[in-house]
Amino acid sequence: MQTETRSEQFQPPSLIGTLLRKLHIDIPLMIGLILIALLSFVILYSASGQDMDVLLRQAARVGLAFVLMTALAHVDPYQFKRYSALLFGIGIVLLLAVLILGQIGKGAQRWLDLGFFRFQPSEMIKITTPMMIAWYLSEHPLPPRAKHLFIATLLILLPTLLIAKQPDLGTALLVASSGAAVLFFSGLSWWLITAIAGTLAGLTPVIWHFMRDYQRDRVHTFLNPEADPLGRGYHIIQSKIAIGSGGIHGKGWLGSTQSKLDFLPESSTDFIFAVFAEEFGLFGCVGLLSLYLLIIARCLYIASQTKDTYSRLLASSLAFTFFVYVFVNIGMVIGVLPVVGVPLPLISYGGTSVVTLLAGFGILMSIHTHKKYLIQP
Repeated sequence: MQTETRSEQFQPPSLIGTLLRKLHIDIPLMIGLILIALLSFVILYSASGQDMDVLLRQAARVGLAFVLMTALAHVDPYQFKRYSALLFGIGIVLLLAVLILGQIGKGAQRWLDLGFFRFQPSEMIKITTPMMIAWYLSEHPLPPRAKHLFIATLLILLPTLLIAKQPDLGTALLVASSGAAVLFFSGLSWWLITAIAGTLAGLTPVIWHFMRDYQRDRVHTFLNPEADPLGRGYHIIQSKIAIGSGGIHGKGWLGSTQSKLDFLPESSTDFIFAVFAEEFGLFGCVGLLSLYLLIIARCLYIASQTKDTYSRLLASSLAFTFFVYVFVNIGMVIGVLPVVGVPLPLISYGGTSVVTLLAGFGILMSIHTHKKYLIQP
């Protein structure tokens, strides 16, 4: 028998590592999220016209979101599974309440006024929908049979249509994609995925008929923004100018002329990536995208290490939803996708999307740090 060395016999645990394990924090994922948050403060300070009030409000929201993430990381994944249907049902009731009692702002009815703050139930649905679909499919053999696939599809369509009715097409698409991701990771065959895609393509005229005028205008603008350069195409044209003027190295921090001179609308929210590209150039954009990809890769790794079907489906869906956030916003800003009002995740100014995203990461950390405990039946 070989004699163990002293280092092999005793390796005192790192104090920080022990603390993070007790907090159920995944270190690589937390590092990536903190870097994104710090970067958001840097670019938001510039995009907001160096407004410290905006920065402080965002810092408070991000801090609250990180606290919520840490709290959710402590919850046993079995509890998420146990209450998935209940949380989904509460979300549907709140969406119905929005259509009846919701506040109207900027032509949309999306918020419930609870007196001390306004609440947007559609943000909650972004998480509860994949939780519900993951719970339902985990109770049946995979890949899902036609009956179970049909019921899961109806469960996805219910919140999607209620949110589209508000109207909020961007959030509706995110909710639909989060639910569809669960179906994809449940093991659907490629021929069935192709058939579903073909069916959706065939329904395009029907979807077009039910779209509102401003939504159709966005599609027309996407196809030909130069047709109305001072009207519907103004946003995307100015965004492209900002991105192109950044070049390889960018103009430097606080050097964005498009936002400072008010040529670029929504510079601190939906189009903040254009400000980032103008100031930090191609190299900065590659760095930001690399950071996003590292976070997504870590999330997929967590999903691959799960010990039960529910956790695997939910973790995979949350990772995919984060990817869709990034893909849709950047695609919208550079003009390869229609403008749908999706913020750049963890970078754009706003509280609801930050809280929702970090809540999802809290669930992912819970799944990963509790993975040695099998989900109860």
